Amino acid sequence: MEARMKNPAMVLPDAMTAIQGLYKATNKGGVPQRILELVHLRASQINGCSACVDMGSRGAKKAGETEERLFAVAAWREAPYFSEEERAALALAEAVTRLADRSGDAVPDELWDEVADHYDERQLSALILWIATTNLFNRINATIKEPAGTTWG
Repeated sequence: MEARMKNPAMVLPDAMTAIQGLYKATNKGGVPQRILELVHLRASQINGCSACVDMGSRGAKKAGETEERLFAVAAWREAPYFSEEERAALALAEAVTRLADRSGDAVPDELWDEVADHYDERQLSALILWIATTNLFNRINATIKEPAGTTWG
């Protein structure tokens, strides 16, 4: 497989600088790296971004994630392997990624309250920006058909 074109963020270097800035900022938000990687993986699964699923799985393993938990991310609600804190982050990732699936309130107050029980404002900010950045990666890679196993450089 080959991508349709070079990654747009590589073609427009200022865009890559901005994306890298988002990435760095979210990693300083106080959310454990393993949770960020699980959130990235789940959003990427939903969006069908093979490159991001591949990178997300590798990043999660590098952050210490087990294969057992990685295999269960797509079915996290039914799997016994995730903490309440992780479940809240995964639920937020799904809601934010599937904005158009709900009429009205895309992130219901009940979900927001659950997530806010586990994360402070700085961490919530990091999670929201991380999910948004993941969705940006997913949309770029799906559009250009970036194959799994490639990196942005």
